[in-house]
Amino acid sequence: MIKSEASSVALISPDNNLGRYLDQIKKFPMLTAEDEYNLAKDWLDKNNTKAAHKLVTSHLRLVAKIAMGYRGYGLPVADLIAEGNIGMMHAVKKFDPERGFRLATYAMWWIKAAIQEFVLRSWSQVKIGTTASQKKLFFNLRKIKSKINALDDGDLSPNQVNHIAKSLDVSEDDVISMNRRMLGGDHSLNAQMNKNDGEETEWQDLLTDDRENQETLFEKHEEKTIRSKLMIDALNLLKSREKDIIIKRRLTDNPMTLEDLSQEYKVSRERIRQIENRAFEKLQEAMKLKASEIKLI
Repeated sequence: MIKSEASSVALISPDNNLGRYLDQIKKFPMLTAEDEYNLAKDWLDKNNTKAAHKLVTSHLRLVAKIAMGYRGYGLPVADLIAEGNIGMMHAVKKFDPERGFRLATYAMWWIKAAIQEFVLRSWSQVKIGTTASQKKLFFNLRKIKSKINALDDGDLSPNQVNHIAKSLDVSEDDVISMNRRMLGGDHSLNAQMNKNDGEETEWQDLLTDDRENQETLFEKHEEKTIRSKLMIDALNLLKSREKDIIIKRRLTDNPMTLEDLSQEYKVSRERIRQIENRAFEKLQEAMKLKASEIKLI
């Protein structure tokens, strides 16, 4: 990411002494929302690496906390934290403070993604899996096996396989295969497997992940939230009758008819239609204006 930032974080690497590292990162102050916004703007607008460094170091405790949750995979905690720190740096690099949410909320996606990819890379010479179902299996199989007291040194019973498959909404064949992989037995990429629809395929055909990345999904969720707020703010600018009519005509699951509203307001259907159209135009204009102000469009 940013060389000066990366090197500064490296100076407090957890490699040599994890306990000392955890003590060190507690010394970095937590940021207020205002401080975080100003630092993010300095980094975004002025490329101020000192601001970026403060954003990263103030969240190192969050990285460590998330990394601790992946200790059960037999990998050094220091390595997990180091990978999480890389994810944190990427989060700062792409963070937009104008979106209205805190950096920690956004960064969690990047931190977890970086750590999970590291776990998957480190677990086997051949990737355990990159599809949604395979990742879900990998990161939840051990937990579910523990809950049902499944042995960790052999194949699962048919009942256990069925229970796990239903719990995670995956195929029983995927459960059996993943369990064997996690017990230490790598299979050929050409090994035959059954997909959920019953068709046979090779293991290598299941390694492609066509999903949108986590950043894109998160941004879409945030944009939807922002647009909903814009809608509410715009509605509040309308007169009470305009607001009531536009909601009942366009923003409900079962919209009222012009006839119903004409009887309610004691005016003609044409008058209701005119009010509705004018209110809708005001609504659109207000939302476009506000959206342009926050660079949403």
